[in-house]
Amino acid sequence: MAEFFAMGGYAAYVWPAYGLAALVLVGLLAATWKALHGAEATLKALEGSRPARRRPRRNDAAATPAAEVGEG
Repeated sequence: MAEFFAMGGYAAYVWPAYGLAALVLVGLLAATWKALHGAEATLKALEGSRPARRRPRRNDAAATPAAEVGEG
């Protein structure tokens, strides 16, 4: 097992490289998570600031298929 951790004499280069790569990945994860929560907060604020959409009124006679085709 000690031979594995020695990495054939290159452990002084390999393990710091693994550590740096892991640190960068964790940093990217944290930055992405922070950006996601910021975007969600912005979206929530924008959705809360706009007025509610009004549903268009439907004319019951125009909504029937017979009136659209001209039958009847």
